[in-house]
Amino acid sequence: MAKTNEIPKKRSFKKVSIYIALIIFAIINAYPIIWMAINSFKSEKEFATNQFGFPKKFIIENYTAAWDIANLGVLFKNSIFITVTATVLTVFIGALASYFLSRFDFKMSKWLYGFFIFGLLIPIHATLVPMFILMKNLGLLNTPITLLFPYIAFHLPITIFILTSFMKGFPKDIEESAIMDGCGVFRIFWSIILPMSRPAIATTVILNFIYNWNEFSFALVLINDPELQTLPLGLANFAGQFTTDYGAQMAGLTMSLIPIVIFYMIFEKNIVKGMTAGAVKG
Repeated sequence: MAKTNEIPKKRSFKKVSIYIALIIFAIINAYPIIWMAINSFKSEKEFATNQFGFPKKFIIENYTAAWDIANLGVLFKNSIFITVTATVLTVFIGALASYFLSRFDFKMSKWLYGFFIFGLLIPIHATLVPMFILMKNLGLLNTPITLLFPYIAFHLPITIFILTSFMKGFPKDIEESAIMDGCGVFRIFWSIILPMSRPAIATTVILNFIYNWNEFSFALVLINDPELQTLPLGLANFAGQFTTDYGAQMAGLTMSLIPIVIFYMIFEKNIVKGMTAGAVKG
């Protein structure tokens, strides 16, 4: 009887330990963001004397100053255009390629799949100089669509890897029934495969969106025109030019974080489903 009472106690202790560890981990990760948001409401003088406390008076003007000085309106517009366009194109091309790689048996299919997956091993920074020379020779430097090419190219491998692994789990009976009903290849892809792949597609959308929104290296090398800069590049220039105005700098960084947090909160459930149901499959 004593042993039977010890088992629930051990389970309860283990559960509490896990919750405490998760809470500590969450605090460690969230603290820099909270610190940044709190300091975005401080004056320059208060930031210098009290960096870890709450502001005595909330300075809203930091946000208006950051918006006007750093030209955040243009930076937001450019980042949204590049991020959304690159994400949509990457996921659509990746889904189409994954459909053929996972549902059709043809010669060299494994080699073609391996060719895409090999892209995961290429370090981005090793391609900056060749990419710059290539884009210069093609006359694509400093254009509104310059960043679309490297963003799509470098995210197709992980997109195809996740979607192909997920689509391989679908039973053949579904497609055979659709063919008997008169559906063509692209009708099956659009009306059956894509809706069934929603969790994995949500995962790839979030991964692509976060990377494209935060990407800095390609934007720094390929874009020089201030009217075409994206948010990470614009904020870096802002920090260099106004290094003493930390309040406005924190306000700009806080505003740049809001869209990505909202986007993640909307698709949070889908990314968990996608990672557990599709991405971990062999």
